[in-house]
Amino acid sequence: MENGKVIAITNQKGGVGKTTTAVNLGIGLVRMGKRVLLIDADPQGSLTVCLGIRNPDVLDHTLASVMRAVVEDKDLTDRSGIIHHAEGVDLLPSNIELSGTETGLVNVMSREFVLKEYIRTIRNNYDYILIDCMPSLGMMTINALTAADSIIIPSQPSYLSAKGLDILFSSVSRVRRTINPSLCIDGILLTMVDSRTNNARNIIASLKATVGQSIRVFDSEIPHSVRAAECSLSGGSIYAYDGNGKVAQAYERFTKEVAELEERSKYRSRNDWVR
Repeated sequence: MENGKVIAITNQKGGVGKTTTAVNLGIGLVRMGKRVLLIDADPQGSLTVCLGIRNPDVLDHTLASVMRAVVEDKDLTDRSGIIHHAEGVDLLPSNIELSGTETGLVNVMSREFVLKEYIRTIRNNYDYILIDCMPSLGMMTINALTAADSIIIPSQPSYLSAKGLDILFSSVSRVRRTINPSLCIDGILLTMVDSRTNNARNIIASLKATVGQSIRVFDSEIPHSVRAAECSLSGGSIYAYDGNGKVAQAYERFTKEVAELEERSKYRSRNDWVR
């Protein structure tokens, strides 16, 4: 792929580690020499807060203002609203204004494509663009799925989390059928895993035996850890907060899996072109 790869990190269930995964995958890819943009597509601004901006509601330039500019056909510079983080990743922040923007999209022509149109203007600047989605399947999430090449689904090994995957798969199928036929699922990332419990082990085994037949379940599993929860208050990644810990090691393995997926995809594309 000549342009940057766009990945939506999504699950309609909250509290499964979407934002933590976006931060640590993004900064993990930067540590591998990649250019990465993180887009906070949640009005709660969790990703923005996790990257050190404690009061995102005071920001003048956010995803909401960028999307309004697209709707109103205003000119944007390729750095509009983008903040550079000390660990090397770029961030397009979000705040509560995005909630109003999402509501306003209902009356906009081609409303599903607004985020995709913005990403088109900056895509060549990055190797990866990661979209941290809100825990719902509303218009902002549909925009993210329309803009994305693929999705990664963080999921806890719990009954309710696993049960909710069917709804998400149905939504992805609908988007693929009607709006974005090239959208694919890179895989399911198991987060907050406590491998000491029979319940977690049984759910993981069941998930791999059923869903895992058609959708990748990443080999890397993110262990349950208080350090991961504390990291969100540090304003940076788990690598900066607890670089030698088990969560940092798990995210490093996961980042390598994601990068290898893209390399295999590029290799297949080159071979198809030669043929």
